[in-house]
Amino acid sequence: MCRNLTGSSYRILLWGVRTACVPALNTDEFMEGKTVEYVKLANSVEIPKIGYGVFQISKDDAPRCVREAIETGYRHIDTAQSYFNEAEVGQGIKDSGIDRKDLFLTTKIWISNYGYENTLRSVDVSLKKLGTDYLDLVLLHQPFSDTYGAWRALEKLYKDGVIRAIGVSNFYPDRLADMVAFNEIAPMADQVETNPLNQQIEARKNMVKRGVAQEAWAPFGEGMQNMFSNPTLARIGEAHGKSVAQVILRWLTQRDIVALPKSTHKERMEENLNIFDFRLSDSEMATIAGLDTKTSMFFRHDTPEAVDRFVGYVKERAGRE
Repeated sequence: MCRNLTGSSYRILLWGVRTACVPALNTDEFMEGKTVEYVKLANSVEIPKIGYGVFQISKDDAPRCVREAIETGYRHIDTAQSYFNEAEVGQGIKDSGIDRKDLFLTTKIWISNYGYENTLRSVDVSLKKLGTDYLDLVLLHQPFSDTYGAWRALEKLYKDGVIRAIGVSNFYPDRLADMVAFNEIAPMADQVETNPLNQQIEARKNMVKRGVAQEAWAPFGEGMQNMFSNPTLARIGEAHGKSVAQVILRWLTQRDIVALPKSTHKERMEENLNIFDFRLSDSEMATIAGLDTKTSMFFRHDTPEAVDRFVGYVKERAGRE
């Protein structure tokens, strides 16, 4: 039975072999006929397995894209302070007319906002830009600078109820293990590059061991190395009447990894969300596992060169809004 905690009505949604109670939407056309799958975080907060990512979506396009994503059925939006589009994401959410409680909203703290007081101030700014009084998930975006001071701030905001869940991004297994071991509240999610050519198998084992949910940025590798025309993925897609992109997203979600595809085209948004009406077989999953190169399609985050790279990024982005 669904227990009404907020005074709002609830709708039963089915996925896999379990049911759950989620706040009913104020507008009936939202989510009609949609299947929703979730990953449960360590604190029992549930996060939709498919989120709409807004990295590199311009200020001009972001309001429309976010509104269309929500109209399409997305209930999880992933942004970041360093994407410089939080205010526009907030406008898109407002324009959609969706009730805030029906949306899972994530942002990430940029390096220049690390440190206890800086992080507290930056979250306040993000809340204002996004037009909300709470956030569902906040991540430390990179494993550099004063991560511990920033984490203490997130712990406080979590205890205060301003943030429903806290986590990290781009933390390799050793850094994640350290964060879990030496903090009062352990990270609940780690968002890392994950795609068929860089499957993060060892990182995945580490996250499972420590009760940390995995999120996948760049699930398509930004189309590099001819990802969308990969013959193995294409053959699997043909067997199901699905695209390569849909195969990749189903491969991730069947492994309980949250996927964050991005598109500025509504038809692609719809395609990326339409993945819960088929399942990949064990044989197909094993075939995809064989594509792993164990190499980042971008760059590693655990080298001296990576630190130098992000020092440069901080300088380049200083003063931008």
